Amino acid sequence: MRIIFMGTPFFAVPALEAIKNSEHEICFVVSQPDSPKDRGKKIKAAPVKEKALEMGLTVLQPENIKTDRIFFDKLEKSCPELVVVAAYGKILPKEILLMPKSGCVNIHASLLPRFRGAAPIQRAILAGDRCTGVTIMCMEEGLDTGDILSSAETEIDRKTSGQLHDELAVLGAELLMKTIKSIEKGEIVRKPQNDSLSTYAPMIDKKEGKIDFSKGPSEIERLIRAFDPRPGAYTFYKGEMLKIWKAEAFEQEDCGGKRPGTVISISEKGIGIAAGKGLILIREMQMPGRKKMAVKDFLRGNSIEIMTVLG
Repeated sequence: MRIIFMGTPFFAVPALEAIKNSEHEICFVVSQPDSPKDRGKKIKAAPVKEKALEMGLTVLQPENIKTDRIFFDKLEKSCPELVVVAAYGKILPKEILLMPKSGCVNIHASLLPRFRGAAPIQRAILAGDRCTGVTIMCMEEGLDTGDILSSAETEIDRKTSGQLHDELAVLGAELLMKTIKSIEKGEIVRKPQNDSLSTYAPMIDKKEGKIDFSKGPSEIERLIRAFDPRPGAYTFYKGEMLKIWKAEAFEQEDCGGKRPGTVISISEKGIGIAAGKGLILIREMQMPGRKKMAVKDFLRGNSIEIMTVLG
């Protein structure tokens, strides 16, 4: 099939590689314009663009896909049979959705209709879901509302959002290739989503990463995993931001009625903090301007007093 691939971040790279290594033809790759990255704010190409150029593919980066007629003409003249979208980052206009004869399909990192929206991986962890997955869906003008073509699931277990992201990127690429094969053979079955079961996964706000120790230990531990690697869960110690990267939840642990956020134990195994109806044991942390480190390493050159209240 003649395919136009649209994607921007690393999540889309395995799918791009899978198509490139198949018998299908990639007309060109569409990615978002280069933008400032990291602390230095240097202009940097997105992972999909970098990989596409490495493969010798043509990359288009329209500023506005709805008004750029030169871009649209290039799409139309390429006569695509299928458009594949993976975390492109912009909503496609109707004229692009209707262009390829086999339609536009999207790789979404959740088991739709659960967690439509920008941050399905983090929201699944925060919600305490047992499993999540990827869905290949037909694209339409609504936000992740199109018919489901296929899906595959995986257990969340104690994975961070970063670990789950990388796993789902690979799973999505594998599922995409199976789905394209079914589309080619005319065997694909479209399953409408049940809107009554839908939930929304809004974009993550850094402020959500502030730990509320009055919440249960398991909820706090999920927050820490959901915000790893970005933007990071945090609290404050002596007025400085303290990021927490690894922790263990102990439900119903007796903290002697101490106020949530109170440091009640310190050892090389971790720093015990009173939480709502239990204890959260911090195992890995990071002070401003410092690297992440295990608590035992942190304690070699730093100290935190018992009965200190974080937050």
